[in-house]
Amino acid sequence: MQRTGSKSSFLLATRVALLVVTPLVMLLLLPSTGKAETHIQLPQTSLTSDDVAVIINDSDPLSVQIGQYYREARGIPASNMIHLQFSPGRTALSREEFQELKAEIDQKVPAHVQAYAVAWTLPYRVDCMSLTSALAFGFDEKYCSFNCSATAASPYFNSPSHHPVSDHQLRPAMMLAGLDFEQVKSLIDRGVAADHTFPAGHAYLVITSDKARSVRANYFEMTAQQLNGVFPIEILETDAITDRHDVLFYFTGLVRVPQLDTLDFLPGALADHLTSAGGQLTGSSQMSSLQWLEAGATASYGTVVEPCSHMQKFPFPAIAMFHYALGASAIEAYWKSVAWPGEGVFIGEPLARPFAPELREIHTGQFELRIFSPRETRLRIEQSRSAAGPFKPSPRQFAIRRGMNRLRFNFNQTEGYLRLKW
Repeated sequence: MQRTGSKSSFLLATRVALLVVTPLVMLLLLPSTGKAETHIQLPQTSLTSDDVAVIINDSDPLSVQIGQYYREARGIPASNMIHLQFSPGRTALSREEFQELKAEIDQKVPAHVQAYAVAWTLPYRVDCMSLTSALAFGFDEKYCSFNCSATAASPYFNSPSHHPVSDHQLRPAMMLAGLDFEQVKSLIDRGVAADHTFPAGHAYLVITSDKARSVRANYFEMTAQQLNGVFPIEILETDAITDRHDVLFYFTGLVRVPQLDTLDFLPGALADHLTSAGGQLTGSSQMSSLQWLEAGATASYGTVVEPCSHMQKFPFPAIAMFHYALGASAIEAYWKSVAWPGEGVFIGEPLARPFAPELREIHTGQFELRIFSPRETRLRIEQSRSAAGPFKPSPRQFAIRRGMNRLRFNFNQTEGYLRLKW
């Protein structure tokens, strides 16, 4: 692999990440008592089941089984299930065949859908693009590299958007990948189990003896500084970590990563290795990204063709971790962390959101908000007698620190509506 990349572009991207403000697109929540009189609105921090369409190949029995299980596990609406028919079992689709399938998908997808879950492992490639990027952008050679060239950039990179269709004219995709149904079922179950768990896991940023594949190490110290107090981060110079039982993030660079069987990944964990052919999910001469999922990670990433060590073609750990900490789903955090994703395939459970905020009524009229934050900010409360507003600021405010927060406040059901902002 050739060693390339732009330090200045990463510095800019990371600085932008630390200034991101979650858009106040509201999600309506009802308290656990079920009293419809009380409404509390939270900012939207991630995609939901209604936002995702599941793509199934009806000619592949395993794809059908995966799609049905995912629909049930995540409560995906029936109208969001997209059924195709094409010959399964191939690693790649031609651009012509893909374009026919893409036209069918575009015709069937509901307009409100923001992302795709792909219910198969093969094919994972479309000519010189990954399947997930071809679904997001449409097939276009500007997202392919020739002679180790740069590719077109993703407008979704480090974006605060939770509406990529209207904001960026794309739908990110992630593959529910695995070698058999039991593997994919376990993956889906881990993703569902991760929601609102606020895991106290570690991030392992590993600098290996393979210098060409350790180009991301140039920014590990910066990542640790910027996310200090948010996640426990260890920067290690070794070819592999062993016997760790709290793995939440594992970013490394190596052809093959040993000792994965000695690790315990927490539900929702993100992990990948920078190498040329990790996205070749089957039959690769290098370690397939599938092995991260088999080891217990909930999402991963790899390139399907030679990327030539451009850092922009791989996840920036700081950005992936930052958006995850904001409450984003796995598909959002991972997609937003890759500047040039045209040749990279995203695999895992798209809707895993371990740091999404959770509101519950712990006693009558008393609420607890659990919220994770990558920055210091304030919780502001606005109140209205009507759901339509106008909302007026309340004097009640709470400090939000970096990391985990538990905030309690009282609200009587006769007081109308609250809108929370941070």
